[in-house]
Amino acid sequence: MENTPKPTRSEQVPITDDGQASPVRVGLFINGEQVPAETRGSFERLDPTTSLVASRAASGRAADAEHMAAVAAENFSGWAALSGQKRAAVLLRARSLLPAYAERFASRMTSEMGATADWIAFNLTVATDVLTATAELAEKFNSDLPALGETASVIVRQPVGVCLAIAPWNAPIALGMRSIAFPLAFGNSVIFKASELCPATHMLLAELLHEAGVPAGVLSVMTNAPEHSEEVVETLIAHSAVRRINFTGSTRVGRIVAGIAAGHLKRCLLELGGKSPFVVLADADLEAAVEATIFGAYLNNGQICMATDRIIVEDVVADAFVAALAERTRLLVAGDPRQPGIRLGPLGTPGIATRLSALISDALEKGARLVTGGPAHGPFMDATIVDHVSPMMRLYAEECFGPLVGIYRVGSADEAVTVANDCEYGLSSAVFSADLDKAAAIAAQLETGICHINGPTVADEPSMPFGGMKSSGYGRFGGVSCLDEFTEVRWITTSGRTAR
Repeated sequence: MENTPKPTRSEQVPITDDGQASPVRVGLFINGEQVPAETRGSFERLDPTTSLVASRAASGRAADAEHMAAVAAENFSGWAALSGQKRAAVLLRARSLLPAYAERFASRMTSEMGATADWIAFNLTVATDVLTATAELAEKFNSDLPALGETASVIVRQPVGVCLAIAPWNAPIALGMRSIAFPLAFGNSVIFKASELCPATHMLLAELLHEAGVPAGVLSVMTNAPEHSEEVVETLIAHSAVRRINFTGSTRVGRIVAGIAAGHLKRCLLELGGKSPFVVLADADLEAAVEATIFGAYLNNGQICMATDRIIVEDVVADAFVAALAERTRLLVAGDPRQPGIRLGPLGTPGIATRLSALISDALEKGARLVTGGPAHGPFMDATIVDHVSPMMRLYAEECFGPLVGIYRVGSADEAVTVANDCEYGLSSAVFSADLDKAAAIAAQLETGICHINGPTVADEPSMPFGGMKSSGYGRFGGVSCLDEFTEVRWITTSGRTAR
């Protein structure tokens, strides 16, 4: 992929007398600069590996949210009036600047979320592709009203106005850039609510885009303490200037956001949780399936919405597949991501560690077998496989969101489809088979927004529609599908004779 930046971890930050890097300090991003919250409050994010303070950010409240919405509304028309080609040029400029930001992104992702080198590189690559895709959309988008004769009937699309973007911590560059760049491409102004778990990482997105030429006031960034999230989100959604909401995160919080938006008759794009099925048929290339599982299940500790969660494998090849997967998985031991060769870093929060350990214990008590790994140890958890998962176990239905996969053994391809669809989530999926016709027939039956044949469940191509079904949300990022999410379609007519 072109212009992919090469990250290192040597961001220049002040060093204290005890040899530790000082926390990165960030304010609210309003009118092109960082400013303190009205209350002067702040909050801290701890490094999940060391428990030292990684960042200290301004803690915005309702009054700050009101101000941001007013600023975004005031600056919307100037950005919307630019040609698509001029907005595209700004996005392409951001893409060209991204390599210069790679070291700072890497340093902040490592300290705020314990990201490994592989995951940082993946994020930077996706962000590069997002900027390419959104620039292409901007170039093609024309919101100007065509010349009208005495009688005419035309359909036009126009930017909606102010868009609220809410992105999670787990893929801060990729998902943060996606949530901002798509609405910007169509001429909208954006208020970006940064995650409480990576405020300094998310703030770099605003700095990058502002340097690239996004005008002051067109992009604002809200940072807030966790206890103030509901107040801030409710205020922003309720504001009359805010016309669209895009939210990426958990299904639990997505339901809350959708409920608030519904109360104000405002449209949402929701990309929520997942429990991706990975179907391995009897004729599959097991080596390729194992490779795809390692990538899809354990990249970023499995803390990805489309991570491989459920491996549904036909009995006839189950033993061979599990043995081959276990041989590879035993090598994936979690540790400090700053150390060379570490592919699994710390879990994002202590709560994730507690929940994953409980899922494993429940499964083992009900007859499952632990193949590799095991419960979390402190903030770390090694790559884990639990075999013989059954419907009576919590692991069967609950999203893992960690380096844990369950093996579901089935007797046929039809049973594999039944098990795959016996789930409230429907984001990504995969089918492995040497028979492409058979694989395609199964893919057509899976209740997921995305399906990859003979490939990992984790993949991102910003020019393609990305989103889920069922409790994985609704709406789509990517490609022309975003027209419906971030523009208004209008029908305009003229009839009869014009005035002379």
